[in-house]
Amino acid sequence: MARTLYTLFFYLMMPFILLRLAYRSIRAPEYGDRVRERFGLFTAPSFDDCIWVHAVSVGETIAAVPLVRQLQQRYPDRAIVITTMTPTGSERVKALLADEVFHVYAPYDLPGSIKRFLTRVSPRVLIIMETELWPNTIHYCYQNAIPVVLANARLSEKSVNGYRKLPSLSGGMLEEISSIAAQHSNDGDRFLSLGLPRENLSITGSIKFDIDLPEVLVEQARCLKTQWTNASVIDDGEETVSGCESGKRLNSRLVVLAASTHEGEEELILSAYQHLLVELEGGTNAPPLLILVPRHPERFSRVVVMSEQLGFETIRRSSGVSVLSSTQVMVGDTMGELLLLYGCADIAVVGGSLVSNGGHNMLEAAAWALPIVTGSSHYNFFDISNKLQEADALVVANDETALLRELQSLLEDPMKRRRMGSAALQVVEQNRGSLQRLVDVIDPYLAR
Repeated sequence: MARTLYTLFFYLMMPFILLRLAYRSIRAPEYGDRVRERFGLFTAPSFDDCIWVHAVSVGETIAAVPLVRQLQQRYPDRAIVITTMTPTGSERVKALLADEVFHVYAPYDLPGSIKRFLTRVSPRVLIIMETELWPNTIHYCYQNAIPVVLANARLSEKSVNGYRKLPSLSGGMLEEISSIAAQHSNDGDRFLSLGLPRENLSITGSIKFDIDLPEVLVEQARCLKTQWTNASVIDDGEETVSGCESGKRLNSRLVVLAASTHEGEEELILSAYQHLLVELEGGTNAPPLLILVPRHPERFSRVVVMSEQLGFETIRRSSGVSVLSSTQVMVGDTMGELLLLYGCADIAVVGGSLVSNGGHNMLEAAAWALPIVTGSSHYNFFDISNKLQEADALVVANDETALLRELQSLLEDPMKRRRMGSAALQVVEQNRGSLQRLVDVIDPYLAR
């Protein structure tokens, strides 16, 4: 009955959902494309027991890529279908996996859309990344004997409170999930409290710890960093690589990267940066370069205008304009370059945390051995942030004053930057192995 009422409500909301899709397409035209796919209407190749991986958006898609690589190696004869909900997630699938997988938008959680999708794809197993719980999707997979695995799963206390308001719906849904591979025991306990059978729970850790930095990316970041910071170098006898000077940098301009920022955060960060330039004026080092990377592409232009209106000399990453010593702010308005931009930074401010959004993945910064600053809202990555804080690799800034204080301290203290960055990298190295544990959970459903 609960799922029936949910479905009826979903049908009633469809006109508003489509209107919102149309509204979003005004700023981001990609939202208006391929709408038929969201109703399970698309042409698919002939699949034989494919693997369906659902990753809602960018973060989940990036996290899913190492898993997809592992599954491709282990099951080379099985096709992999990846669904996303957002254009940015779709773009990441195309950029990272290209023609290696079949990609469509996920169907809306309506019986007709789900049934049409399952008829076209006929998956052996559905792997849902993190916490995308859709009652009809899970139910019709269960009805068709398609195992559902919730991978790299996390569940905040805030989400638990929401699910508890609908116990019949959430409890029935969890009973139909074959297995949940949770990031932390706290996440697991929350799933159990909602009705998940204990035998269906595994604690595998976060696969985001299994991040790798390809050598070509490391070299590209080194080259960009040298160009952007006007670094002085001492020749150490090595040959120039890819047009970049080699050697040790001295008195280089520092780079502060504010990544995956949301509305309300850019104003705060730019204001802190404005005060920071005053505090650092007259110092021995050049003023730092601030790189702002908004989370959503439709906000790129607004952030550029905001920065210019505050009087900062601002450039877009996509413009190809050279970073000069007078350049103060760069807006990262390209897709798929965040990991590269982390490699160009000296300090990372991870967004989604200075407003009540729950934060974003901090491990990309940690993998580059960067000191990390976040706001107080990081419940989406509670376990990861705790590990980093316990290692003194991350500091929390509750407001603009605290952000200014933490950034100034890090900019003025190279030993502190190195100490925190080294600790961050150590946290990543000590927690690798989650990917293999997750694959071990999935294997039984594919080996049958």
